[in-house]
Amino acid sequence: MKTATLEKKALSEKPMHPAELIHRIQKGLRFSELQSLQNNIGMPFEQLAAKLSISRSTLQRRKAAGRLSPDESDKVVRFSRLLRQATDLFGDIEKARAWLKHPQYGLGGAVPLDYARTEAGAREVENLLGRMKYGVYS
Repeated sequence: MKTATLEKKALSEKPMHPAELIHRIQKGLRFSELQSLQNNIGMPFEQLAAKLSISRSTLQRRKAAGRLSPDESDKVVRFSRLLRQATDLFGDIEKARAWLKHPQYGLGGAVPLDYARTEAGAREVENLLGRMKYGVYS
């Protein structure tokens, strides 16, 4: 497989096969894939790292090593998945970015990217996106 970034995968029509995705997460994604997410989500690098619960010193170590830990990789994939779903819903990456970064009534006023720090929170964001897609926004 050619070296494709999460940017292309995050916004592509066809998601990666789950077995391949799990293998890549367990191995640890390349640091460049975090950089790709940062470019796609349009957020300062240190702010994104904080939302992913990656400290500045850990970020520097990961950059030097060129690879993320499995836990960090899982979070990068989670945020990429939410960005892809929001982009699909809104039809525009700029609108998706704005929605993910601002408080949402359907999340009790929480910011979707803050909610998505945990898998349970990410599922709530996905549920809200699904309700919005089908007109059941509440």
